[in-house]
Order: sequence, then C-alpha cells, then structure tokens
Amino acid sequence: MERLLCTWFGAGLLRPASGTWGSAVAVLLGVLLHRIGHFPLLAIATVAVTIAGFWSVRRYTRGMADPDRSEIVIDEVAGQWLALCFPSAAFFFAQMPSSSFPYPGWLAAFAFFRLFDIWKPWLVGRADREGGVDGVMKDDLWAGLFAGIATLIAAAIAHLVLL
Repeated sequence: MERLLCTWFGAGLLRPASGTWGSAVAVLLGVLLHRIGHFPLLAIATVAVTIAGFWSVRRYTRGMADPDRSEIVIDEVAGQWLALCFPSAAFFFAQMPSSSFPYPGWLAAFAFFRLFDIWKPWLVGRADREGGVDGVMKDDLWAGLFAGIATLIAAAIAHLVLL
C-alpha cells in the first residue's frame, strides 16, 4: 500500500523526470477534483494526500539510507494540489461555477510549482537540505505554497495591468 501511494499509483515510475510526471498527473486529478466539488473538495483532498504522504513515505523508506527516492511522487501531488488550491479558491470565492477552471490558473500553478521544486529557493531548499522523511514532503509543500502565491500574483498582474 505504501509503495502504491508513494509512487502515486505508478506515476513515479514513469521516466524521465518522474517528479514532472507526478506533477502532471496531480494537475489532471486536481482539475477533476475542482470540477467535481470545487475548492472545498480540492482542499480536503490536499490535506488527505499530505497526511497520507507523511505516513506512506515514512513507512516505504524505513531502513533506506536515502528516503528522497525519485519514484516517490506523492510529495509532488501534495505540493501541486496545494498550489492548485490558490486559483481554485479564487474561483470559488468569486462564485464561478466548478465547471470553470480556466487554463491559465492551473497551467501557472503547474509551471510555478515545477520552477520552485527544481530551483529550491529559500524555505524550499532549507526543507530539502533537512533531508529525512519529513524533508521529502516539506520541500514540496513549501514549493506548492510559493507556487500558489506566485499564481495569484501573476493573475493580479494579468487582470489589473494587462487586461
């Protein structure tokens, strides 16, 4: 069970760039969750996958010298869904229907998440250097938080300045 969750049902076994594959699968599922139950469902799923991530990574990597294995992508799912929560919440509070999740929102969340996850600035890098099981999850959660904020800033610039 832990391996299935950690690899996000096999997405982490895709090569090359398993983290990008895990993020891409997460975006597709996140947009689907948004369409089914809007921001509340995506937020609940994000909390659930984060808890499942800490649990499953801890169990799957028990006894391994390096727990930050490339096939583990549940951390990307948690971080990517956290990033998607920002535009999803904006659309929810703007009372847009759940059938509406315009591509700039989820595409920007994906791009910013991958940028912060690869670049690892500030708290993302600190969590990554922390290592261990918690570091596997924390760096992607920080990347997701920064990506969500960057997505909203980009949307504000687009709507207030460019449009």
